[in-house]
Amino acid sequence: MVRAFIALELPGEIKDRLKGVQEKLRGGSARPTFVEPALIHITLKFLGEVAEKDLPQVSAVLRSVSFLPFHVTAGTVTVNNPKRPHTVWCTVNDGGAGKKLSHLVEEVLAPLGFEQEVRGFTPHATLARVKVSDPSLFTILRALEGTSYGDCMIHGMKLKKSTLTPRGPLYEDLLEVVW
Repeated sequence: MVRAFIALELPGEIKDRLKGVQEKLRGGSARPTFVEPALIHITLKFLGEVAEKDLPQVSAVLRSVSFLPFHVTAGTVTVNNPKRPHTVWCTVNDGGAGKKLSHLVEEVLAPLGFEQEVRGFTPHATLARVKVSDPSLFTILRALEGTSYGDCMIHGMKLKKSTLTPRGPLYEDLLEVVW
């Protein structure tokens, strides 16, 4: 079995700027668990455990998804839920393209037995996970309001393998679909 997901990659310049945000967050008392900056991405769909024998079929249906490159802006750094934050993320403005792409991916994967996501797609790049919330987290986030972390064009998607280790996940590209 392979733990897999479909991702949209962000360029190094945006990841570097988001690494700077992580450094600021380290100054607070919340002590979140940070995503390795090189691994920051936009998750289009988490597949979970996939049998290795099924990966060629998954790859084939993903290759069938036709889409146009689209512009994204890495915007506000915030939390998933202000009352009970579990995730610090950077919002991504994509003019609705990510939602359309997500819908297409859901449609091609459904016949293979992948459950369709019931929550709407919210494009974001996870920066950290919060185990214990602390007021200092919100103080830092307020200081970051109004900052943008760059923009880029998304030219494709990747099927990635995720191996969980005690030091964090290791990602391996299994497929890249370029439009």
